[in-house]
Amino acid sequence: MSTQSFNFTNRTFDEIKVGDRAQATRRVSSTEVEALALVSGDVDAFHLKDGAPRGAGDGIQAKAVGAEALLSGLLSRRMPGPGTTILAQDLRFEGEVNAGDELTGTVTVREKRPEGNQIVFDCLVERAGTKLISGTVTVAAPTKRISYSNVATPELLLRRNDAFAKLLKECQGLEPVRTAVVHPCDHASLLGPLEAAQHGLIVPVLVGPQAKIRAVAEAEKIDLSPYELVDAEHSHAAATLAAEMARDGKVEALMKGSLHTDELLGAVVRSSSGLRTARRISHVFVLDVPAYPRPLMVTDAAINIAPTLEDKVDIAQNAIDLARTLGVEEPKVAILAAVETVNPRMPATLDAAALCKMADRGQITGGVLDGPLAFDNAISEEAAKTKKIVSPVAGRADILLVPDLESGNMVAKQLQYLAGADSAGIVLGTRVPIVLTSRADSVRTRLASTAVMALVAHARRKALALKPE
Repeated sequence: MSTQSFNFTNRTFDEIKVGDRAQATRRVSSTEVEALALVSGDVDAFHLKDGAPRGAGDGIQAKAVGAEALLSGLLSRRMPGPGTTILAQDLRFEGEVNAGDELTGTVTVREKRPEGNQIVFDCLVERAGTKLISGTVTVAAPTKRISYSNVATPELLLRRNDAFAKLLKECQGLEPVRTAVVHPCDHASLLGPLEAAQHGLIVPVLVGPQAKIRAVAEAEKIDLSPYELVDAEHSHAAATLAAEMARDGKVEALMKGSLHTDELLGAVVRSSSGLRTARRISHVFVLDVPAYPRPLMVTDAAINIAPTLEDKVDIAQNAIDLARTLGVEEPKVAILAAVETVNPRMPATLDAAALCKMADRGQITGGVLDGPLAFDNAISEEAAKTKKIVSPVAGRADILLVPDLESGNMVAKQLQYLAGADSAGIVLGTRVPIVLTSRADSVRTRLASTAVMALVAHARRKALALKPE
């Protein structure tokens, strides 16, 4: 939830005269309609589309949207303003409001009653000249000047689905995954895996300098006796030892602690570690974007700086396999570029076209690919229709395959910091899944990343069990 600041000054009972009026015009947002649906409980299947309320025109009357947003706002902020108490109302509702409608509200002083400083207002809400709400509202007006500055007015950001809650629920009842936590030598990197352990996601094996780990635990008043500690002299040694443990089957996953990503991945990709596979290693952000009706994956935004076409084949396949593990039966992969047409001077569009043809030939399996697609066409059906793009992927993407690390990192971070998305991250293409956490990650993000890792680890366990001897 974000805020906007406003200044408000009232008009007292003595200053207001019969015939005075105040007017405001505003456009009703889909967020306001959805908030109304949630508060009123009007969220049955008839009023929903893709899990979100459709809008007032599909059954939600203008009563709350128009009256509360306009009339109450006019009376409590404009006239009389701060200090006003609404005593009674007699309103008639003659229409419905859709998200996007522009409404004009007017309040006019009809009568003043000295007893109790009461004022009766004629109230009207219109849409393009059509009357939607009319009637009267009686208020007790303030008698003293009140002025508020820098009043923070909340702006709601509604979450259409809670993908991370679903992930955590899917992990319930699964056997915890034995996980090497590499160099957990600060507050966040130690508490994160221990929180995951308390949720039954992992059995943490703490790999790093024991003295440092115990010092952090002591400072945080944490009892480490239930957990296994494996001593390593420093972060490089901890990464090497953890990779060896994964190679030898002593752990089923790795989790980054307070060391640099390059240190951990350097140990993983080293030929002696035995953790590389025939696949290119890649990273996937799993994003829970409040305004998007399904989980959204972005790849690769953390490892492959400038992937070749051959690299992108593996990056796409890694992401598709992950999406299927997380329950998406046939993931839709949007291959991003700046435009939605193939342009020989734009390599990303050529790669996109080639990847789609490779998918047609069975070189990439398990998903539906389309590209090049610009970002808007990938996630907005309306944008795709406007540009006359006919595609099973456009507007409904599950996976965004980005041209390079820089663009991918920007997309993921913008969704997190501007769109309020929660994120989880995982490294794939290795013999065991790897969780890359950041000191800035919230507990929710750390748990979600661990849940993704746990589901991948269990899927691999099943796949190994099905392999013939």
